Amino acid sequence: MSIKEFVKHHYRHFNAAALVDAAEGYIKLVESGGKMFVTMGGAMSTAELGLSLAEMIRQDKVHAITCTGANLEEDVFNLVAHDFYERVPNYRDLTPEDEVKLLSRHMNRVTDTCIPEMEAMRRIEKVVLKEWMRADQANEHYFPHQFMYKILLSGDLKDSYQIDPKNSWLLAAAEKNLPMFVPGWEDSTLGNMYAGHCISGDVKKVHTVRTGIEYMMELAEWYTKTTAETPLGFFQIAGGIAGDFPICVVPMLHQDLQREHVPLWAYFCQISDSTTSYGSYSGAVPNEKITWGKLGVDTPKFIIESDATIVAPLIFAYVLGW
Repeated sequence: MSIKEFVKHHYRHFNAAALVDAAEGYIKLVESGGKMFVTMGGAMSTAELGLSLAEMIRQDKVHAITCTGANLEEDVFNLVAHDFYERVPNYRDLTPEDEVKLLSRHMNRVTDTCIPEMEAMRRIEKVVLKEWMRADQANEHYFPHQFMYKILLSGDLKDSYQIDPKNSWLLAAAEKNLPMFVPGWEDSTLGNMYAGHCISGDVKKVHTVRTGIEYMMELAEWYTKTTAETPLGFFQIAGGIAGDFPICVVPMLHQDLQREHVPLWAYFCQISDSTTSYGSYSGAVPNEKITWGKLGVDTPKFIIESDATIVAPLIFAYVLGW
């Protein structure tokens, strides 16, 4: 029995049924000629979402991505340092003193997974710093993801790969030159490192790495061009800026630029275990987005209240027919 057959047979009610409905809606949009915009919050790269997302990209089931700076870099960290990662199954039992011991070993914990600073973060810093400095001296300006595309496509890291490169979603995206938007990149390890190199003078011009406002301008142009040709869906994994930033491009075009006939998102799905309380945006039901001019009355809307690390790979497997 395939994963798709298993899910269709067993996932009949509640969040399980919402998963099936969302997957079927995803397939319907893409098979009818539509495109899908995927957003990634949380630590999905450290959860190794590349095992399924990379194939989604290769098979043209994903047509653009917005992610956090953490997800951008952590896929590459995993690519070059996977063997040095450590899992802490009993992370809930750790004392502050246990955490200090991890710190002393330069093991940065993300839930139950420790990322090795020297083998992952510092190794990538050395490679990308060369690109930052080269661009800075040439008075060139690139987005954060473009620098990552450059170092991956250059082949400089190939000898350091510790996983099958087919499981790196960022490498798959680089090979397709997939449109990507990384708002708030400064809130990431490499973003912090870049700020440090600007302060120390290694990089002279802070705008050598292009900004989030420029990302929004790029997104506005891409959204306008894409939706003039085909419907565009929105598939949101977790919450935060990765989802909040891109979905706002529609009201920005309509309300702020006063453009008429701006197409709404043609599909919406969010996987989140956030609850609607105290103004929680990530926990808001999709209908709230109608009041902000992002979705319409007839937009297919799905919300799966569950763990994205479990749900997203299942939906991707379903869409891929695994």
